[in-house]
Amino acid sequence: MSCEPTMLQAIEAVYRGRGADFFRFALARTTDRELARDAVQEGFARAIRARHSFRGSGSLEAWIGRCVLNAAVDASQTVGDQELDGEADIPPSTPEPPHEDVRSALRRLPQRQRDALFLRFYLDFDYAAIAETLGIEVGTVSATLHAARENLTLALQEVT
Repeated sequence: MSCEPTMLQAIEAVYRGRGADFFRFALARTTDRELARDAVQEGFARAIRARHSFRGSGSLEAWIGRCVLNAAVDASQTVGDQELDGEADIPPSTPEPPHEDVRSALRRLPQRQRDALFLRFYLDFDYAAIAETLGIEVGTVSATLHAARENLTLALQEVT
């Protein structure tokens, strides 16, 4: 008996249960609603096409997260670097959009720090899932998130 239907069902369950979260993550990464939608669709399509390569040693959501992140990176590269857009690009299901000072501080973070923050706060990934998604060690996730928080704190203190 093949596990094929089970894996497809598991990927579908992640999409149905967490699709909006993956969209918010992709939106934060791409800064464009259409690119974010495309990145989520492409990321899940990649996961389905590559489902046989999922070894099961880690979280399925983290593995899919890496697929969505890679799709978001690819989508962003096709249109060039963009800045975090204003309120129009924040999905309606998210809290109030961050103040421009926060957006500006986020833009100045190194990309790995931004990705780690987005994975932590948009997808609620634990350190192990962030490490798996970004292809880094758990200790590096801790250091990366700590550095991101420090950099944001310093940047926002300069503003006030």
